[in-house]
Amino acid sequence: MGTVTTQDGTSIFYKDWGPRDAQPIVFHHGWPLSGDDWDNQMLFFLEHGYRVIAHDRRGHGRSGQSATGHEMDTYAADVAAVTDALDLREAVHIGHSTGGGEVARYVARAQQGRVAKAVLVGAVPPVMVKSDANPGGLPIEVFDGFRASLVANRAQFYIDVPAGPFYGYNRPGAEVSQGVIDNWWRQGMSGAANAHYHCIKAFSETDFTEDLKQITVPVLVAHGTDDQIVPYDDSAPLSAKLLRNGRLKSYEGLPHGMLTTHPDTVNPDLLAFVKE
Repeated sequence: MGTVTTQDGTSIFYKDWGPRDAQPIVFHHGWPLSGDDWDNQMLFFLEHGYRVIAHDRRGHGRSGQSATGHEMDTYAADVAAVTDALDLREAVHIGHSTGGGEVARYVARAQQGRVAKAVLVGAVPPVMVKSDANPGGLPIEVFDGFRASLVANRAQFYIDVPAGPFYGYNRPGAEVSQGVIDNWWRQGMSGAANAHYHCIKAFSETDFTEDLKQITVPVLVAHGTDDQIVPYDDSAPLSAKLLRNGRLKSYEGLPHGMLTTHPDTVNPDLLAFVKE
C-alpha cells in the first residue's frame, strides 16, 4: 500500500497486491465506502494471478480530506494520478455504484494503452436524477433526503442504509449479516462528512452519456434487477446501449451490494470477462 499526491496536494491512499508484471485489476468503490469494500474480489483475483489495486477516493477512507474536488472530473484525475504513478498498462477497471461513474469518466479520457477493459457493477451511469431528458430517473427529492439524513445524523444513516436497501436486507427472508452492516458503517464513518455530502451530487446528477459513447474498449455492465439504490431499468440497459462495445449481464433478484452478498455468483463472471 502507499499514497499518491495529486496536483492540488491531496493524498490518495491505495492498496497494491500481487505480481508487478501481472495484468492489473483496478477497483473503484461506491459511496461512502473505501477500497476495503473490494477485499473479497481482490483476494479472488489475487489467487488467479492478477495484480490488484484499490484506492480510497478523496475524502473517503484513508485518503486526504480535501476542501474541494468532490466531483467526477477530479475523481477521474485522481485515478489517473494513481495509474500514472504505478505505470499501469492494459488494466481492467472495475467500478461499483459511484465507482462505476468514476470508471466511465476515467476510461473515456485515459491515455492509449492504459485500459484494456472495464466493468460497471450496479453503476450510476448514464444519469440517476430525473429530468425532462431522463424521465425514468429518481426525483431530486430522493437525493435531498440523503443529504438531510447525512447532516442530521450521519452515524445512524450509515446504519440504516446497509441494514436496509443496500444489501436487500429489508426484503422478506433475507439473510442479514451484522458484520457486513458494521463494516459498511466502519468504512463510511472513516471518511469526511463534507466529501460524502458533495459526492451525493456527483453520483446523482452527473450525466455520463458522452463518456459511455466515447469508450471503445470492451465493457461489461453487470446489475442486479432488485437494486434499490440504482434502479435497474434506468441504468444498466441504457448504459449497455450507449457503449460501442458493451455487454449487459443481469442478475435476477440480486441487490445493489451483490458483490458482497453473492460473490460466488458474480466473481466467476468477472473473471471470465477479464480472461476473454
